[in-house]
Amino acid sequence: MTTDTTTMDIHDILKRLPHRYPILLVDRVVELVKGERIRAIKNVSINEPFFLGHFPHRPVMPGVLVLEALAQAATLLAIETMDIVLDEKSVVYFAGIDGARFKRPVEPGDQLVLEVTLGRAKAGIYKFAARALVGEQVAAEAELMCTMRRIEA
Repeated sequence: MTTDTTTMDIHDILKRLPHRYPILLVDRVVELVKGERIRAIKNVSINEPFFLGHFPHRPVMPGVLVLEALAQAATLLAIETMDIVLDEKSVVYFAGIDGARFKRPVEPGDQLVLEVTLGRAKAGIYKFAARALVGEQVAAEAELMCTMRRIEA
């Protein structure tokens, strides 16, 4: 049995996600299996705007942005699983974050590996198990819930 695996470069990601600098937090998808899992990369650079204030004496990526990176990877998994394209009238929101734990700081020069597994999809709510790693070390983990909504003017 063959599993179709998808990869995406930054151009593919920009076609799928509405996020742009400075909030686009996924640089590459190295593995995506529809309906199952995604493994993506965020290269953390000292040039990130949040490092100016968090913290000037010891730059650390804010934990909420690590969770946002995981949510963006989860969004890519969800839309690829559903075979849909987000448009300007679609938005994906956090519906919940459970069990978030931060195990190690994420610093400039780190490569954040985003691993997200689809748990279930029911009534338009998607639940994911997510973790962010630096090397072999878990930096953060959480259960994420997201939902997609249409925006009406």
